[in-house]
Parts: sequence; C-alpha cells; structure tokens
Amino acid sequence: MAIDTLMAFALFALVSSITPGPNNLMLLASGVNFGFRATLPHMLGISIGFMILVLAVGVGLAGLFAVFPWLYVVLKWAGAAYLLYLAWNIANAGPVESKTQEGAHKAGPMSFLSAAAFQWINPKAWVMALGAFSTYIPATSGFWIVALAAGVFAVINLPSVGLWALFGAKVRHLLKVERNLRIFNYGMALLLVLSLYPMLTTSS
Repeated sequence: MAIDTLMAFALFALVSSITPGPNNLMLLASGVNFGFRATLPHMLGISIGFMILVLAVGVGLAGLFAVFPWLYVVLKWAGAAYLLYLAWNIANAGPVESKTQEGAHKAGPMSFLSAAAFQWINPKAWVMALGAFSTYIPATSGFWIVALAAGVFAVINLPSVGLWALFGAKVRHLLKVERNLRIFNYGMALLLVLSLYPMLTTSS
C-alpha cells in the first residue's frame, strides 16, 4: 500500500470512527451511567470486533453480498431492531445506585463479547468496512494488506471511540440528579434511533 493511500485510509478511519454513530452514542451513555473504567470492556469489544469484521470483509465476505444481496438487507434490519432494543434500555436506565424492586442491581454496561458481536449487525460498521475496501483497498490485495488495513482501523478506532466514553464519564457528575440523568438518557435513546435513518437508506 502506497504511503499516500495509507494516509488517506487512516484519515478515513479517523473520521468514520470518531463521528456520531450507534457505538459512540452508546459509549457516551455508558460513560455517563457507569463510568469510564466500567465501559472499557465495551470499548475493547467495539475495536476488536470491528477489526475482525474488517478482516472478514477484506478476505472475501463482501463478495457474499454480490451473490446474495438480500443478506445485506437482512443484516441492516436485524441491526436496526437490536439498536431499537438498546435505545429502549438506555431510555429506561436509572441512576447507578438504584436497584430494582427485588433488590437486584440494575443492568451494567455492555460486555466485551456483546460489543464485539454487535459489530456484525451494526449498520454503520458494515458501511465503514465496505467503504474502506471499495475506496482504498484493491480487490486484488493480499492477506497482509488486508491485515494492515484492519490493524490501522483498530489502532485509530479505540482512542476515537474512547473519547466518547471519557466525555460521558467527565460530565457524569452533572447528571447525578435523577431527573437530569433521565433527560440525558431519553436524548441519547432518541439520537440512537435517529442515527438509523442514514444507515438504513444507504445502499449496499
């Protein structure tokens, strides 16, 4: 990969990773509700899960969409349904110290495995992975070029998404009042739902 292409690809990875999307909105909400340290597994799951997705797309998974175009549609709508479920959970998240009527603690942040698995039905993740290879990485590239692309994405993605969780944790003290926290969670849930529109209207 030429150095100018690599630099352009790195810029694409930065912009696509740091801009608002389902992952970043969920990390922001998690940082506010659970704190930065508790959100670390969620962050790592996103970066590693997405790196594996990029590798899979690079070694030929994207070709399945050419043969079975309906598969991309199924993935997009499955991801949309799951995002609506996550938006509902965010909207109904209470204070960290709160407990259910049965006395059990409320649900914690998303786990590493759940965050990694979510990338496979995350519409934005697929748009990012497919866009990377259709624009910057030739179809004839060997495995090591694909691995380099996936590695660059992972290295850039982790601190980019981490900024959202860190920002959420930093403003956490401003939302200790339950009413303010609920307003924030409702807003995050609404933004998560709104983020579906451009991704669902993007063709494969």
